[in-house]
Amino acid sequence: MLPLLAATALACALVVLTPGPGALMVLHLGASGGRRSSLGFVLGHMAGDLIWTLLALLALRWARLVSPAFFAVLTVVSALYLIYLGVRAFTGAPTRETAPAGTRAALRGAVFGITNPKSYPVTLAVFAALLGDRIEVLTAAAIPMFLTAALVGSVSAGALLAWISGLRVVRETYRRAAGTISRTVALVFFAFAAWSLVQFFTSR
Repeated sequence: MLPLLAATALACALVVLTPGPGALMVLHLGASGGRRSSLGFVLGHMAGDLIWTLLALLALRWARLVSPAFFAVLTVVSALYLIYLGVRAFTGAPTRETAPAGTRAALRGAVFGITNPKSYPVTLAVFAALLGDRIEVLTAAAIPMFLTAALVGSVSAGALLAWISGLRVVRETYRRAAGTISRTVALVFFAFAAWSLVQFFTSR
């Protein structure tokens, strides 16, 4: 069991470090507002990630427990939320951008984590690859251990991103090219939203 838990922590850390809306937002907030803002976002985001991890584990062990309609609705909501964030990043004035701190940053991270379109399919694929034909180890008693391992890996990787975002070279680069970076982040958000909607409509 310990090798599986260690592999879970490592895999979840790699998922967090994979380029995507969440990682970009951590870097964006840290560069514009400092590590406190980005770390608050990370901690909130982990709450959303834990929900997806739990759903992925339940779906692997008890496939019919989670209704497909739930994910259909969430896919559309997630895409719309990313479009909203993209519009804000694209049209906002970089010099007036203020990064949220404390509770606001954590709350923003939680909403972002819950509506992140890549979280469920990626997490499901990760656990399917890790467990393979050993699904029987995924008992009700083991699920909390897997969730803990996933949390350790995700928080460690998120804290690393937050630390990187506060580096002087990163912040100076952001100040010099804030407008370009914000618009690039916006385009990435639009791309993820479009990808989610295309996947949704083509799979029906």
